[in-house]
Amino acid sequence: MQAFEAVRRKFPDLAVEVEVDSLEQLKEVVNAGADLVLLDNFTVEQVKVAVALNANRAKLEASGGLTLDVARAYAEAGVDFLAVGAITHSTAILDIGADLKTLEEI
Repeated sequence: MQAFEAVRRKFPDLAVEVEVDSLEQLKEVVNAGADLVLLDNFTVEQVKVAVALNANRAKLEASGGLTLDVARAYAEAGVDFLAVGAITHSTAILDIGADLKTLEEI
């Protein structure tokens, strides 16, 4: 939470997304004012509880292990966004960052 609060103080108008892996963490970040919360590896039942606890204060994204087979159940649980890794993991692509350094540069 210290990192979130430091970013919020320095950049008060910047939308902040926070990843959580428990309902307790969700309560904490929503109460702190997170704009978007990524629910990592939550079950559908946990997502339903998270949606109720959130009470429309932040946008919620379900992520972590989602497949096309379960996407509808997560969507119907009430999240705003779904991250279905199967879509991107099935493509043949090399993803590199612009800040990639060679061994000689390190």
